[in-house]
Amino acid sequence: MTHHIYWWNLENLFDIEKSPRRPEWLEKQIGKELVGWTSAVLDQKIANLCSVLQRLNNGIGPDVLGVCEIENEEVVKRLMDKLGTILNRKYKILHKDTKDQRGIDIAIIYDRKMYKDDGRMFSLEIMKRNATRDLLQVNLKTKKGNDLIIIGNHWPARLGGQYESEPYRIMVAEILSYWIERIHDIKKLSGIERPSVICMGDFNDNPYDRSMTQYLQGTPNVQVVQNARGYFLYNPMYRFLDGQIGTQVFDNQVNILDQFLVTKALSFDHVDHPFILQSVDIVHFPEMVKGDYNTPIRFSRPSEAASFNSNGFSDHLPIEMVLEEK
Repeated sequence: MTHHIYWWNLENLFDIEKSPRRPEWLEKQIGKELVGWTSAVLDQKIANLCSVLQRLNNGIGPDVLGVCEIENEEVVKRLMDKLGTILNRKYKILHKDTKDQRGIDIAIIYDRKMYKDDGRMFSLEIMKRNATRDLLQVNLKTKKGNDLIIIGNHWPARLGGQYESEPYRIMVAEILSYWIERIHDIKKLSGIERPSVICMGDFNDNPYDRSMTQYLQGTPNVQVVQNARGYFLYNPMYRFLDGQIGTQVFDNQVNILDQFLVTKALSFDHVDHPFILQSVDIVHFPEMVKGDYNTPIRFSRPSEAASFNSNGFSDHLPIEMVLEEK
């Protein structure tokens, strides 16, 4: 059985201007950003996103989809209801409101016919004076009965400069690394030595940055992951570091900020492991990018007239992972 898993930063998928679902504190924080963000504009944004999502997996659509920069479950439901109708698939949304200062969260979505969740979501609020976006863990079980743990990430942005903000991402990396160690410890109690864990998200750092290598312990070297006594993660995204295509472009610098990392159980084929990582890719249909650097075409917001583009999508490109289940 093949599993097509995707991650996409949807670039400010906000609820409508002055939404009754928005708490007062958040309205004060972001209200000016959302001037002109009408239901019609939101519908256009959702239609554009759907035009990409419906083409994934050879037109079948995602089996699992992780997203970030979404304001609440309602906007994700509007997106997935439209996509489910197009594809004739029924998706379940796992989402938790967080205390992020701009109200943007993570959600994990899956096809109800292919998976079940255990009814629990684990989220961790990380503080850097103010709350960062939470880490979000969901536990899925496939139709064959195998467990797949997914942790969605949206790490602190590079506002104020890459190196000035780096300590915040290092902090999250350290916590996530410990979290993965605890998952292993808990699974050992039930006789599972090597749990299948996927970390996916917008890490706001490249695969080679210190947060990803020294603190999260991500590496492109499968042998290191296999033989390490600690909990190293295999990072298959290094193959995109040739500068031809990235998930985000800033000041003509091509970045791989959106990444998958997996535990030992997914990093190589083994008789005792139910899954094998087949491939990863960056989704970049021609209409999604522009220029010499394949820069993602933003949708932006009406309040930013200079960058608003009703034909755009997001300032990030989606990424794809294909798993084969034995």
